[in-house]
Amino acid sequence: MENWTIEDWERGQAAERLAAFYLFTPMCGTCAVASKMLTVIEAMRPELKIGKADLNYTEQLAYDYEIESVPCLLVHRPGQPVEKIYAFQSVPHLLEKLT
Repeated sequence: MENWTIEDWERGQAAERLAAFYLFTPMCGTCAVASKMLTVIEAMRPELKIGKADLNYTEQLAYDYEIESVPCLLVHRPGQPVEKIYAFQSVPHLLEKLT
């Protein structure tokens, strides 16, 4: 996953059919597991562009999207509101959410 800024996320929303932005904090154990799941998804679906950012450094996103906890995956589809995923559950579950 590429490290994204808020501007990268905004460009991804404008350019991509589907844009996903993974928000985490470094000391979060659940975030480490979620990160590994997303790494597997990237290997399976390399055409998916998923950005990531440490929420400690993108605090404005927490306010803008009312992020309740980490890990959080923001998913943007054109014409739809941004979906927030907190329960990563499994790789198949995430693949379903990202199609």
